[in-house]
Amino acid sequence: MDTTMNLPTEEDLELVEFARRVVESNGDGEVHTVGAAVRDAQGRMFGGINLYHFTGGPCAELVALGHARAAGARDLTAIVAVGDTGRGVLAPCGRDRQVLLDHHPGIRVLVPTVGGVRSVAITDLLPHAYVWAEQSAAADGAPYPAGTQTLAFHRTYLDAVRTGRKTTTVRFRDPVEAGPVNMVFELDDEVVLSGVVTHIASKSVAELTEADAVADGFRDLAELHDRLRFHYPDIKSTDDITVVHFRLAH
Repeated sequence: MDTTMNLPTEEDLELVEFARRVVESNGDGEVHTVGAAVRDAQGRMFGGINLYHFTGGPCAELVALGHARAAGARDLTAIVAVGDTGRGVLAPCGRDRQVLLDHHPGIRVLVPTVGGVRSVAITDLLPHAYVWAEQSAAADGAPYPAGTQTLAFHRTYLDAVRTGRKTTTVRFRDPVEAGPVNMVFELDDEVVLSGVVTHIASKSVAELTEADAVADGFRDLAELHDRLRFHYPDIKSTDDITVVHFRLAH
């Protein structure tokens, strides 16, 4: 047996039962088919249920993490997902493993094995993982400062940002705060520029102006609207967006 895997404790089994009750009480066999439960350092348990959608609705584990956070839980120690109709404990998908590693690197995950349910550290469940906090800036090889936020840009914007023609970016469903930022450009050889978000402004799509478009590097407002529809096909004129003002770091 893999020595990184532990037999479940009594608390672990209680967590499995909690997740089972979540899905058996609230599942519908179509959209809601998996329940999850997470435990914090104080022993409190928080449940979640998946929300299937063809665009990528959240898994039960992610919903449980959000529930725990909303309830004030910060130090999470264990998590499990259970399928409906008696399917038992389920292993998390790859996306969930990456989220757990990035946000809760000390958490343990209950998974099914040929010998029964076992508890495994997320670091062992996702070996040789991409660790966001440890990536290096391609521009100069310096490590990202801990906690620095990241803005991802399409490759076509690199020259405009470098030359200062583009000093804002309009974001939809992408939280940003004022402060240091690493601007990542998705080329074959990733380019990262260090910058500072100087301030942000919230408004609806309909409230965008010609000045917003020009500062964003576009010819006019019509071109900005076209680009927003390209990046966010479901965006509507009534949706709230964030205009992010930034500059390159000196």
